[in-house]
Amino acid sequence: MLAIAETIGWASLFYIYGALLVWIEEDTGWDRTSLALGLTLALLVSALTVSFAGRLVDRGLGAELLTGGAALGGLALLALSQVNTLAGWYIIWAIIGLAMSASFYDMCFAFLTRRLGKQARPAIIRVTLVAGLASTLAFPMGAVLAQAYGWRGAMVAFAMLQIFVSVPLFYFSGKRLRRGERPAVSTSDDSTNKRGLRQIAKRPAFWLLAGTFGLASMNHTMLVTYFIPIFTGLGVLKVSAVAAASVVGPFQVIGRIVLLIKGGQVATLFSTRAALIGLTLASAILMSVGLQPAFVFVFAAVQGASIGMMSILRPILIAEVMGREHFGAVSGAIASVPLFATALAPIVGALLLNAGGIPTLLTAAMLLSLAALSLALLIRVTRPE
Repeated sequence: MLAIAETIGWASLFYIYGALLVWIEEDTGWDRTSLALGLTLALLVSALTVSFAGRLVDRGLGAELLTGGAALGGLALLALSQVNTLAGWYIIWAIIGLAMSASFYDMCFAFLTRRLGKQARPAIIRVTLVAGLASTLAFPMGAVLAQAYGWRGAMVAFAMLQIFVSVPLFYFSGKRLRRGERPAVSTSDDSTNKRGLRQIAKRPAFWLLAGTFGLASMNHTMLVTYFIPIFTGLGVLKVSAVAAASVVGPFQVIGRIVLLIKGGQVATLFSTRAALIGLTLASAILMSVGLQPAFVFVFAAVQGASIGMMSILRPILIAEVMGREHFGAVSGAIASVPLFATALAPIVGALLLNAGGIPTLLTAAMLLSLAALSLALLIRVTRPE
Protein backbone atom coordinates (compact mmCIF):
# COMPACT_ATOMS: atom_id res chain seq x y z
CA MET A 1 0.00 0.00 0.00
CA LEU A 2 2.82 2.40 0.83
CA ALA A 3 4.55 1.55 -2.45
CA ILE A 4 1.50 2.34 -4.59
CA ALA A 5 0.77 5.53 -2.67
CA GLU A 6 4.36 6.73 -3.11
CA THR A 7 4.26 5.88 -6.82
CA ILE A 8 1.16 7.98 -7.37
CA GLY A 9 2.51 10.77 -5.17
CA TRP A 10 5.79 11.14 -7.06
CA ALA A 11 4.05 10.85 -10.44
CA SER A 12 1.38 13.41 -9.52
CA LEU A 13 3.34 16.01 -7.57
CA PHE A 14 6.82 15.89 -9.11
CA TYR A 15 7.12 14.13 -12.48
CA ILE A 16 3.87 15.67 -13.70
CA TYR A 17 5.70 18.96 -14.31
CA GLY A 18 8.18 17.50 -16.78
CA ALA A 19 5.53 15.24 -18.32
CA LEU A 20 3.17 18.14 -19.15
CA LEU A 21 5.70 20.96 -19.65
CA VAL A 22 5.47 21.08 -23.45
CA TRP A 23 1.65 21.26 -23.39
CA ILE A 24 1.61 23.87 -20.61
CA GLU A 25 4.04 26.07 -22.58
CA GLU A 26 1.94 25.82 -25.73
CA ASP A 27 -1.35 26.55 -23.97
CA THR A 28 -0.33 29.36 -21.62
CA GLY A 29 2.44 31.04 -23.58
CA TRP A 30 4.45 31.37 -20.35
CA ASP A 31 8.19 31.02 -20.85
CA ARG A 32 10.10 28.04 -19.51
CA THR A 33 11.99 29.97 -16.82
CA SER A 34 8.78 31.40 -15.37
CA LEU A 35 7.16 27.98 -15.31
CA ALA A 36 10.24 26.42 -13.71
CA LEU A 37 10.02 28.90 -10.85
CA GLY A 38 6.78 27.18 -9.79
CA LEU A 39 8.42 23.80 -9.28
CA THR A 40 11.40 25.54 -7.68
CA LEU A 41 9.09 27.18 -5.12
CA ALA A 42 7.49 23.83 -4.33
CA LEU A 43 10.84 22.22 -3.70
CA LEU A 44 12.08 25.19 -1.63
CA VAL A 45 9.01 25.00 0.60
CA SER A 46 9.57 21.26 0.93
CA ALA A 47 13.21 21.84 1.89
CA LEU A 48 12.25 24.42 4.50
CA THR A 49 9.62 22.21 6.14
CA VAL A 50 11.08 18.69 5.86
CA SER A 51 13.08 18.92 9.10
CA PHE A 52 9.95 19.92 11.04
CA ALA A 53 8.07 17.08 9.34
CA GLY A 54 10.80 14.68 10.48
CA ARG A 55 10.31 15.78 14.09
CA LEU A 56 6.59 15.06 13.74
CA VAL A 57 7.47 11.51 12.66
CA ASP A 58 9.66 11.20 15.77
CA ARG A 59 6.64 12.25 17.84
CA GLY A 60 4.57 9.40 16.40
CA LEU A 61 2.61 11.35 13.76
CA GLY A 62 4.06 9.68 10.67
CA ALA A 63 0.81 8.10 9.49
CA GLU A 64 -1.15 11.34 9.85
CA LEU A 65 1.58 13.27 8.04
CA LEU A 66 1.64 10.92 5.05
CA THR A 67 -2.15 10.84 4.73
CA GLY A 68 -2.62 14.59 5.14
CA GLY A 69 0.17 15.35 2.69
CA ALA A 70 -1.41 13.19 0.00
CA ALA A 71 -4.80 14.86 0.51
CA LEU A 72 -3.30 18.35 0.35
CA GLY A 73 -1.41 17.43 -2.82
CA GLY A 74 -4.57 16.20 -4.54
CA LEU A 75 -6.52 19.36 -3.71
CA ALA A 76 -3.60 21.52 -4.88
CA LEU A 77 -3.51 19.71 -8.23
CA LEU A 78 -7.23 20.41 -8.70
CA ALA A 79 -6.54 24.09 -8.07
CA LEU A 80 -3.52 24.02 -10.41
CA SER A 81 -5.70 22.69 -13.23
CA GLN A 82 -7.75 25.90 -13.08
CA VAL A 83 -4.96 28.46 -12.74
CA ASN A 84 -4.77 31.27 -15.29
CA THR A 85 -2.08 33.57 -13.88
CA LEU A 86 1.56 33.10 -12.99
CA ALA A 87 0.85 34.39 -9.48
CA GLY A 88 -1.68 31.60 -8.97
CA TRP A 89 0.76 29.12 -10.51
CA TYR A 90 3.39 30.06 -7.93
CA ILE A 91 1.04 30.04 -4.93
CA ILE A 92 -0.32 26.59 -5.70
CA TRP A 93 3.11 25.12 -6.32
CA ALA A 94 4.19 26.45 -2.92
CA ILE A 95 1.27 24.52 -1.37
CA ILE A 96 2.33 21.42 -3.30
CA GLY A 97 5.72 21.83 -1.60
CA LEU A 98 4.05 21.26 1.77
CA ALA A 99 2.46 18.09 0.41
CA MET A 100 5.85 16.91 -0.84
CA SER A 101 7.59 17.35 2.51
CA ALA A 102 4.79 15.50 4.29
CA SER A 103 4.30 12.54 1.96
CA PHE A 104 7.44 11.89 -0.11
CA TYR A 105 10.22 9.36 0.50
CA ASP A 106 11.94 11.10 3.41
CA MET A 107 8.92 10.90 5.71
CA CYS A 108 7.89 7.48 4.46
CA PHE A 109 11.38 6.10 5.12
CA ALA A 110 11.62 7.85 8.49
CA PHE A 111 8.29 6.26 9.45
CA LEU A 112 9.53 2.83 8.36
CA THR A 113 12.84 3.30 10.17
CA ARG A 114 11.03 4.33 13.36
CA ARG A 115 8.73 1.34 13.16
CA LEU A 116 11.17 -1.34 11.94
CA GLY A 117 14.61 -0.17 13.13
CA LYS A 118 17.43 -2.23 11.59
CA GLN A 119 14.88 -4.19 9.55
CA ALA A 120 13.84 -1.04 7.66
CA ARG A 121 16.32 -1.52 4.78
CA PRO A 122 14.44 -4.37 3.00
CA ALA A 123 11.13 -2.62 3.64
CA ILE A 124 12.43 0.61 2.11
CA ILE A 125 13.72 -1.30 -0.91
CA ARG A 126 10.35 -3.04 -1.37
CA VAL A 127 8.52 0.29 -1.34
CA THR A 128 10.88 1.80 -3.89
CA LEU A 129 10.76 -1.25 -6.17
CA VAL A 130 7.24 -0.15 -7.06
CA ALA A 131 7.56 3.59 -6.51
CA GLY A 132 10.48 3.70 -8.93
CA LEU A 133 7.88 3.39 -11.69
CA ALA A 134 6.47 6.85 -10.91
CA SER A 135 8.09 8.45 -13.98
CA THR A 136 6.92 5.52 -16.10
CA LEU A 137 3.38 6.30 -14.95
CA ALA A 138 3.67 10.08 -15.30
CA PHE A 139 5.20 10.53 -18.75
CA PRO A 140 3.04 8.19 -20.89
CA MET A 141 -0.15 8.86 -18.91
CA GLY A 142 0.50 12.59 -18.96
CA ALA A 143 1.14 12.57 -22.71
CA VAL A 144 -1.98 10.54 -23.52
CA LEU A 145 -4.27 12.60 -21.27
CA ALA A 146 -2.79 15.92 -22.44
CA GLN A 147 -3.34 14.96 -26.08
CA ALA A 148 -6.94 13.98 -25.36
CA TYR A 149 -8.04 16.51 -22.71
CA GLY A 150 -5.29 19.11 -22.50
CA TRP A 151 -2.85 19.57 -19.63
CA ARG A 152 -5.63 20.80 -17.34
CA GLY A 153 -7.62 17.61 -17.81
CA ALA A 154 -4.46 15.59 -17.14
CA MET A 155 -3.93 17.50 -13.87
CA VAL A 156 -7.48 16.65 -12.77
CA ALA A 157 -6.91 12.96 -13.49
CA PHE A 158 -3.73 12.89 -11.38
CA ALA A 159 -5.53 14.79 -8.61
CA MET A 160 -8.20 12.08 -8.54
CA LEU A 161 -5.52 9.42 -8.18
CA GLN A 162 -4.07 11.31 -5.21
CA ILE A 163 -7.39 11.82 -3.43
CA PHE A 164 -9.12 8.52 -4.10
CA VAL A 165 -6.16 6.12 -4.17
CA SER A 166 -3.13 7.55 -2.36
CA VAL A 167 -5.00 8.99 0.64
CA PRO A 168 -6.76 5.75 1.66
CA LEU A 169 -3.63 3.68 0.99
CA PHE A 170 -1.51 5.92 3.24
CA TYR A 171 -4.21 5.83 5.92
CA PHE A 172 -4.62 2.05 6.07
CA SER A 173 -0.92 1.24 5.65
CA GLY A 174 -0.05 3.70 8.41
CA LYS A 175 -2.68 2.18 10.65
CA ARG A 176 -1.22 -1.29 10.18
CA LEU A 177 2.43 -0.27 10.49
CA ARG A 178 2.01 1.68 13.70
CA ARG A 179 0.90 -1.41 15.61
CA GLY A 180 3.71 -1.94 18.05
CA GLU A 181 5.30 1.41 17.21
CA ARG A 182 7.23 3.08 20.00
CA PRO A 183 5.27 5.72 21.97
CA ALA A 184 5.44 9.29 20.74
CA VAL A 185 8.14 11.42 22.31
CA SER A 186 7.16 14.22 24.65
CA THR A 187 7.61 17.92 24.03
CA SER A 188 10.65 17.94 26.33
CA ASP A 189 12.15 15.09 24.33
CA ASP A 190 11.56 17.14 21.20
CA SER A 191 13.58 19.97 22.72
CA THR A 192 16.36 17.48 23.48
CA ASN A 193 16.04 16.30 19.89
CA LYS A 194 16.66 19.84 18.62
CA ARG A 195 19.72 20.30 20.83
CA GLY A 196 21.10 16.95 19.74
CA LEU A 197 20.49 17.86 16.11
CA ARG A 198 22.55 21.04 16.49
CA GLN A 199 25.42 18.94 17.82
CA ILE A 200 25.07 16.42 15.02
CA ALA A 201 25.15 19.22 12.43
CA LYS A 202 28.65 20.12 13.64
CA ARG A 203 30.01 16.75 12.51
CA PRO A 204 31.79 16.83 9.09
CA ALA A 205 29.99 13.62 8.14
CA PHE A 206 26.65 15.46 8.31
CA TRP A 207 27.71 17.94 5.63
CA LEU A 208 29.50 15.34 3.52
CA LEU A 209 26.28 13.30 3.38
CA ALA A 210 24.16 16.38 2.70
CA GLY A 211 26.52 17.60 -0.04
CA THR A 212 26.83 14.21 -1.71
CA PHE A 213 23.11 13.64 -2.00
CA GLY A 214 22.41 17.32 -2.72
CA LEU A 215 24.67 17.41 -5.76
CA ALA A 216 23.29 14.09 -7.02
CA SER A 217 19.73 15.36 -6.61
CA MET A 218 20.50 18.50 -8.59
CA ASN A 219 22.04 16.41 -11.36
CA HIS A 220 18.97 14.22 -11.72
CA THR A 221 16.32 16.90 -11.27
CA MET A 222 17.99 19.22 -13.78
CA LEU A 223 17.88 16.43 -16.36
CA VAL A 224 14.50 14.88 -15.56
CA THR A 225 12.74 18.26 -15.60
CA TYR A 226 13.83 18.82 -19.20
CA PHE A 227 13.92 15.25 -20.50
CA ILE A 228 11.56 15.92 -23.41
CA PRO A 229 13.13 19.25 -24.55
CA ILE A 230 16.64 17.77 -24.20
CA PHE A 231 15.81 14.60 -26.11
CA THR A 232 13.96 16.36 -28.92
CA GLY A 233 16.69 19.01 -29.05
CA LEU A 234 19.22 16.24 -29.66
CA GLY A 235 17.25 15.04 -32.67
CA VAL A 236 15.08 12.38 -31.05
CA LEU A 237 11.47 12.15 -32.23
CA LYS A 238 8.87 13.28 -29.67
CA VAL A 239 7.31 9.83 -29.38
CA SER A 240 10.74 8.30 -28.81
CA ALA A 241 11.54 11.02 -26.27
CA VAL A 242 8.47 10.11 -24.22
CA ALA A 243 9.37 6.42 -24.51
CA ALA A 244 12.95 7.08 -23.35
CA ALA A 245 11.74 9.16 -20.41
CA SER A 246 9.50 6.25 -19.45
CA VAL A 247 12.49 3.87 -19.39
CA VAL A 248 14.00 5.66 -16.39
CA GLY A 249 11.40 4.24 -13.99
CA PRO A 250 11.84 0.54 -14.79
CA PHE A 251 15.60 0.87 -14.51
CA GLN A 252 15.23 2.57 -11.15
CA VAL A 253 13.47 -0.62 -10.11
CA ILE A 254 16.22 -2.78 -11.63
CA GLY A 255 18.87 -0.86 -9.69
CA ARG A 256 16.93 -1.43 -6.48
CA ILE A 257 16.47 -5.14 -7.23
CA VAL A 258 20.25 -5.42 -7.52
CA LEU A 259 20.54 -3.82 -4.08
CA LEU A 260 17.90 -6.17 -2.69
CA ILE A 261 19.73 -9.23 -4.02
CA LYS A 262 23.22 -8.02 -3.12
CA GLY A 263 22.20 -6.00 -0.05
CA GLY A 264 24.01 -8.17 2.45
CA GLN A 265 27.12 -8.56 0.31
CA VAL A 266 27.95 -5.02 -0.82
CA ALA A 267 28.58 -2.17 1.62
CA THR A 268 26.17 0.76 1.45
CA LEU A 269 28.98 3.30 1.02
CA PHE A 270 30.53 1.32 -1.85
CA SER A 271 27.12 1.11 -3.55
CA THR A 272 26.66 4.86 -3.16
CA ARG A 273 29.98 5.58 -4.84
CA ALA A 274 29.17 3.14 -7.65
CA ALA A 275 25.82 4.86 -8.23
CA LEU A 276 27.55 8.24 -8.49
CA ILE A 277 29.93 6.85 -11.10
CA GLY A 278 26.83 5.70 -12.96
CA LEU A 279 25.33 9.21 -12.90
CA THR A 280 28.54 10.60 -14.38
CA LEU A 281 28.60 7.99 -17.15
CA ALA A 282 24.95 8.69 -17.94
CA SER A 283 25.66 12.36 -18.69
CA ALA A 284 28.56 11.32 -20.92
CA ILE A 285 26.28 8.92 -22.81
CA LEU A 286 23.64 11.63 -23.27
CA MET A 287 26.29 13.86 -24.84
CA SER A 288 26.72 11.16 -27.50
CA VAL A 289 23.04 11.03 -28.50
CA GLY A 290 23.74 13.40 -31.39
CA LEU A 291 25.90 10.68 -32.92
CA GLN A 292 23.36 7.91 -32.34
CA PRO A 293 19.77 8.74 -31.21
CA ALA A 294 19.32 5.23 -29.78
CA PHE A 295 21.85 6.15 -27.07
CA VAL A 296 19.05 8.11 -25.38
CA PHE A 297 17.66 4.78 -24.17
CA VAL A 298 21.08 3.73 -22.86
CA PHE A 299 21.28 7.03 -20.98
CA ALA A 300 17.81 6.52 -19.50
CA ALA A 301 18.76 3.03 -18.33
CA VAL A 302 22.03 4.09 -16.66
CA GLN A 303 20.55 7.27 -15.16
CA GLY A 304 17.51 5.39 -13.88
CA ALA A 305 19.47 2.55 -12.28
CA SER A 306 21.91 4.97 -10.63
CA ILE A 307 19.35 7.38 -9.17
CA GLY A 308 17.13 4.47 -8.18
CA MET A 309 19.92 3.12 -6.03
CA MET A 310 20.71 6.55 -4.59
CA SER A 311 17.18 7.17 -3.36
CA ILE A 312 17.19 4.14 -1.07
CA LEU A 313 20.87 4.25 -0.18
CA ARG A 314 20.44 7.70 1.37
CA PRO A 315 18.39 6.77 4.48
CA ILE A 316 20.43 3.59 4.97
CA LEU A 317 23.77 5.39 4.73
CA ILE A 318 22.56 8.19 7.02
CA ALA A 319 21.61 5.59 9.64
CA GLU A 320 24.96 3.82 9.31
CA VAL A 321 27.04 6.99 9.54
CA MET A 322 24.97 9.15 11.91
CA GLY A 323 23.15 6.52 13.99
CA ARG A 324 19.43 5.86 14.42
CA GLU A 325 18.67 8.05 17.45
CA HIS A 326 16.16 10.78 16.48
CA PHE A 327 16.44 9.45 12.95
CA GLY A 328 13.43 11.39 11.64
CA ALA A 329 14.91 14.73 12.64
CA VAL A 330 18.45 13.88 11.47
CA SER A 331 17.25 12.45 8.17
CA GLY A 332 14.96 15.42 7.61
CA ALA A 333 17.78 17.89 8.32
CA ILE A 334 20.15 16.18 5.90
CA ALA A 335 17.36 15.85 3.33
CA SER A 336 16.80 19.61 3.40
CA VAL A 337 20.10 20.13 1.54
CA PRO A 338 19.22 17.79 -1.37
CA LEU A 339 15.79 19.38 -1.43
CA PHE A 340 17.25 22.87 -1.69
CA ALA A 341 19.51 21.63 -4.50
CA THR A 342 16.54 19.96 -6.18
CA ALA A 343 14.56 23.19 -5.81
CA LEU A 344 17.23 25.18 -7.61
CA ALA A 345 17.62 22.59 -10.38
CA PRO A 346 14.63 23.54 -12.59
CA ILE A 347 15.47 27.23 -12.63
CA VAL A 348 19.23 26.61 -13.01
CA GLY A 349 18.49 24.16 -15.83
CA ALA A 350 16.31 26.71 -17.60
CA LEU A 351 19.01 29.38 -17.28
CA LEU A 352 21.69 27.01 -18.59
CA LEU A 353 19.54 26.05 -21.55
CA ASN A 354 18.89 29.71 -22.35
CA ALA A 355 22.56 30.65 -21.93
CA GLY A 356 24.42 27.84 -23.65
CA GLY A 357 21.89 25.30 -24.82
CA ILE A 358 21.87 21.56 -24.23
CA PRO A 359 25.70 21.06 -24.24
CA THR A 360 26.07 23.53 -21.36
CA LEU A 361 23.34 21.79 -19.35
CA LEU A 362 24.86 18.35 -19.88
CA THR A 363 28.35 19.56 -18.95
CA ALA A 364 26.99 21.04 -15.72
CA ALA A 365 25.17 17.79 -14.93
CA MET A 366 28.39 15.80 -15.32
CA LEU A 367 30.35 18.22 -13.12
CA LEU A 368 27.69 17.93 -10.41
CA SER A 369 27.92 14.13 -10.31
CA LEU A 370 31.73 14.28 -10.24
CA ALA A 371 31.62 16.70 -7.30
CA ALA A 372 29.18 14.40 -5.49
CA LEU A 373 31.52 11.45 -6.03
CA SER A 374 34.44 13.46 -4.64
CA LEU A 375 32.51 14.13 -1.42
CA ALA A 376 31.38 10.50 -1.15
CA LEU A 377 35.00 9.36 -1.25
CA LEU A 378 35.57 11.33 1.98
CA ILE A 379 32.70 9.68 3.91
CA ARG A 380 33.57 7.00 6.44
CA VAL A 381 31.17 4.63 8.21
CA THR A 382 32.31 4.82 11.80
CA ARG A 383 29.21 3.59 13.59
CA PRO A 384 27.83 0.03 13.63
CA GLU A 385 24.55 -0.68 11.89
